[in-house]
Amino acid sequence: MPRRRLLFQVRTRWLLVGFALFFSLLLFMYLLECTPQTDGSASLPGHVAESYGKEYYQALLQEQEEHYQTRAMSLKRQIAQLKLELQEMSNKLKSVQERKSPGFNVMAHQGTKEQTPNLLEFLHSQIDKAEVGLGAKLSSEYGVVPFESFTSMKVYQLEMGLTRHPEEKPVRKDKRDELVEAIEAGLEVVNSPDEDDGQEGDDARGEKEIYNENDFVEGYYRTERDKGTQYELFYKKADQMDYKHVTLFRPFGPLMKVKSETLDVSKPIVNIIVPLSGRTEAFSQFMQNFRDVCIHQDKRIHLTVVYFGEDGLSEVRHILEGVASASDFHNYTLVSLNEEFNRGWGLEVGARAWDKGEVLMFFCDVDIYFTAEFLHSCRLNTEPGKKVFYPVVFSLYNPAIVYANQDVPPPIEQQLVHKKDAGFWRDFGFGMTCQFRTDFLAIDGFDLEVKGWGGEDVHLYRKYLHSDLVVIRTPVPGLFHLWHEKHCADELTPEQYRMCIQSKAMNEASHSHLGMLVFREEIEAHLRKQAYRTNNEAND
Repeated sequence: MPRRRLLFQVRTRWLLVGFALFFSLLLFMYLLECTPQTDGSASLPGHVAESYGKEYYQALLQEQEEHYQTRAMSLKRQIAQLKLELQEMSNKLKSVQERKSPGFNVMAHQGTKEQTPNLLEFLHSQIDKAEVGLGAKLSSEYGVVPFESFTSMKVYQLEMGLTRHPEEKPVRKDKRDELVEAIEAGLEVVNSPDEDDGQEGDDARGEKEIYNENDFVEGYYRTERDKGTQYELFYKKADQMDYKHVTLFRPFGPLMKVKSETLDVSKPIVNIIVPLSGRTEAFSQFMQNFRDVCIHQDKRIHLTVVYFGEDGLSEVRHILEGVASASDFHNYTLVSLNEEFNRGWGLEVGARAWDKGEVLMFFCDVDIYFTAEFLHSCRLNTEPGKKVFYPVVFSLYNPAIVYANQDVPPPIEQQLVHKKDAGFWRDFGFGMTCQFRTDFLAIDGFDLEVKGWGGEDVHLYRKYLHSDLVVIRTPVPGLFHLWHEKHCADELTPEQYRMCIQSKAMNEASHSHLGMLVFREEIEAHLRKQAYRTNNEAND
């Protein structure tokens, strides 16, 4: 019996082995039948052979196209899903406004308790890294990230290239939406019941005044690419002197409120300091602008003129006395220095000549034309011990070239336009600046070793960059540099002479107008040929 059982098991195993071999043989034959032939008659890519016709390749292309369309639809669905998740995350972040953390709060609904602490910690760290409340010490002027200024209708931008304009409406929808969102977020802060409106006494118990988009005056924004975008927004009622100032920051997420405050610009007196030597005709034009803006409109100005040399001094004194008597204005100081002109030394002397304590100073030149709005900007963007203002001037080109098609150039007031062929943002100039006297003295003023033209303003600018003060650098629409002919003296150092020639070239005309001057002979030759051809056709 055991022997039969053993024999049965052996036969069973051999039967299983036989089945396995049989199925292996069938599989081998199937693979041989399905393997494509690889003989030399197969057609090459790009050629039509007998085995593959035109229809084959069309079918292959259609199959590939359907594959890519399917893939594209899949990616679109994934993108839509990611957008939805991003929107949900944004809605959760906006809730943090109710969870006011010290100094900052996110603009908008309640988020999950698990996500809020870590996210807030990251957003606050981005603000701490950015140059918002405390100045970052920079090695040179090239490390500064300037602001761009804007109103509700215009953006004033430094990066122009050959196609963009110094003043233009925000064309791109994302940029319009970004600025509108910032303005509206600032209004939410200003109109918030929790905000202190700065009123005292009985007025404080009255109804809170509501601001709207028409009360937005101006704003500045800049983006640090590894941190986020900073917004400085200013609102003002037409019948009031104080401004509402709101600072927002967008750390690549929802807008966050950094601070809000009320600024009273009626208090600070601005001491305008002008160094001068000769150029009495330009000074007379400067005083016309000074009388219209400072005496008749602003009325909180002191003028300090530091005059070098004796030639022309009596005429300058006569101009000052004439304006003083005609306008009953006596807030001016004339300092006479019988020495060679030095702009840095002149501004230093003018700053130290003030003996009435703290004062806001505006370092100015005789070729500058400014508006009352600029004086407000000067006050709004300076704070003793905290920030200084370095506006970017709009420099006008040579009117003889800009208005060459007119018999005479228009009046100065009509030349003050922000157009590409009229002028440019003078982003390489640092001579016009607003700062408080204590800050100027704290950094030890100008480098008096700099002689002659240029350089002293850059040294002062670098001193502020090396300090803890915040430097506000932005184009300002109310500040113009009037064109005048430049003379680069042979006594200048090579570096000063190069800077002088560069300034002279850039001040003359726009890219297109300079091109017309370079190719003037070619253009005139073409016009002569056209006139000759027209006359011949008329005679025929």
